[in-house]
Amino acid sequence: MSKAQETVLEINLNALTHNYTFLRSRLSPNVKFMGVVKAFAYGSDSVEISKKLEEIGADYLAIAYAEEGVTLRNSGVMLPILVLHSQMVSFDTIIDRCLEPAMYSKRILREFILTAEKCGQKNYPVHLKFNTGLNRLGFNESEVAEVLQILKNTDAVKVASIFSHLAASEDLNEREFTSNQIASFTRIASEVDKGLAYKPFKHLANTSGILNFPEAHFDMVRSGIGLYGFGNETQYDEKLVPIATLKTNISQIHEIKANQSVGYNRAFKADTHMTTATLPIGHADGIGRIYGNGKGIVSVHGKAAPIIGNTCMDMIMIDITGIDCAEGDEVILFGPEAKANSFAERAKTISYELITGISQRVKRKIINT
Repeated sequence: MSKAQETVLEINLNALTHNYTFLRSRLSPNVKFMGVVKAFAYGSDSVEISKKLEEIGADYLAIAYAEEGVTLRNSGVMLPILVLHSQMVSFDTIIDRCLEPAMYSKRILREFILTAEKCGQKNYPVHLKFNTGLNRLGFNESEVAEVLQILKNTDAVKVASIFSHLAASEDLNEREFTSNQIASFTRIASEVDKGLAYKPFKHLANTSGILNFPEAHFDMVRSGIGLYGFGNETQYDEKLVPIATLKTNISQIHEIKANQSVGYNRAFKADTHMTTATLPIGHADGIGRIYGNGKGIVSVHGKAAPIIGNTCMDMIMIDITGIDCAEGDEVILFGPEAKANSFAERAKTISYELITGISQRVKRKIINT
């Protein structure tokens, strides 16, 4: 039986290539592809993922904050990088490391222009984000004329693209809402094009937009969760391969008698004799307390073993009654077979939260064969 020496998150770059190729197959050849690698590339390894995306033909990368881009530049990543949530405190860093900021408010736009002028920049690439219904970040449609006026008063920046974000593209019950977002973005794009002496490229579709709304592909698409193996719908999950497998091992096995308890607060009490195993992974590693008390289920030699009791900081306990296993044997929390979205759904959360929450103390192992 397989033995595992430590808790590790295996990252399969071949699965990444598979997912990229599948998503690309849904696009017209002239549509560009932006890989979203924020949050350590959705909890994996942003450097390795970015280098692989660069190798296999991605056109752009996207991050949330400037410091994520610094890490990529320090590692030799050369692709254009969009900073989706640019902050004023990072403007100098953005220019110094040739990152491309999203402008989402008049305050941010004016302040970045001042920084760019101070640094002697000309035609520095910026991206205008418009709010079409997500109501999170972005200029409103009513602000287009004012934004264009601000831009006309400087040559320090140049608009590389305009973009927005779909709010419910994975939910076909909200098709009308999504169609209204697409229509709003189309109007905004037309107005911006008329007001500038050049045409920035346009992007709107996220992973579910790629899959469900081809009319939203425009000049480029952005994919995050799809690259990592999740399509937000069963039909697409089956065509994608999760790139990450979270593995650990059995530290110790216990025989528990009826009426004995397991873990903190005696949250679990045995009704009958049972066998439990303790694993060296806990909420400090990203397996939160929400997965305790039977909500999380792991795989031991292909058999389901529920988490029992409260999740500890560094350990969880599982029920291995009837499973032929030994101390040191490998345990899979999630991967291509035991998928992270199923693990997460049992605790009423989503795959995004689970995979991005895996602690940086968990060793990453890159597989590229």
